[in-house]
Amino acid sequence: MATKKYTVTLPEELAEEIRSEVGPGAFSAYVTRAMERRREHDRLGELVAWMEERHGQVTEEELAAAEAERREIERWFDAQEADVKAHGDAS
Repeated sequence: MATKKYTVTLPEELAEEIRSEVGPGAFSAYVTRAMERRREHDRLGELVAWMEERHGQVTEEELAAAEAERREIERWFDAQEADVKAHGDAS
């Protein structure tokens, strides 16, 4: 991917805090990733708004069902990870 240098204005305290955490060589990569994540978030918001326009707002029951499914998936992945660790220790 081609890159281009831009000048942006950031709060000094925030910029210095980030630079001290990631190091001077990784600052641009950090900012790039933050901008990418923000765009993803904005696009997801647009998708939700579009879907709610067509299908109505998500109900509390639907949110609860989605959260229950998310927890179930998380438990499944945790079990898979534990299984891998168990087999790794047995070898």
